[in-house]
Amino acid sequence: MLYALLALAVVAAGLLWRSGLIPLPSSLSKYGGDALWALMVFVGFGFLLPHASKLVVALLALAFSSGVEFSQLYHTPWIDAVRATLPGRLVLGNTFNWPDLPAYVLGIGLGAWAEWRLRE
Repeated sequence: MLYALLALAVVAAGLLWRSGLIPLPSSLSKYGGDALWALMVFVGFGFLLPHASKLVVALLALAFSSGVEFSQLYHTPWIDAVRATLPGRLVLGNTFNWPDLPAYVLGIGLGAWAEWRLRE
């Protein structure tokens, strides 16, 4: 239940972060949003695998996030049609950008660190 609430909170924070309602420099808006997206993936894996170690959850989240990023190099009409929808764009993105990868590491790392601190 805690992970479900955390996932909702992170999704809300990510949507607010990217909404433009908070005046942020464009790079902070972009890469902070990417870090929050990866944090949500980390929380999602934590929800699905509650007995897995933080390391396993973090590695799965990093593999998933990186896989989604690299999938953006693949373009066919069907996947581009999915990406053209709001849910598709939020989950799959649409353009490969290598600097997103360190942002994912940052978001997942912050999630793992926070979980470690809370469970200490």
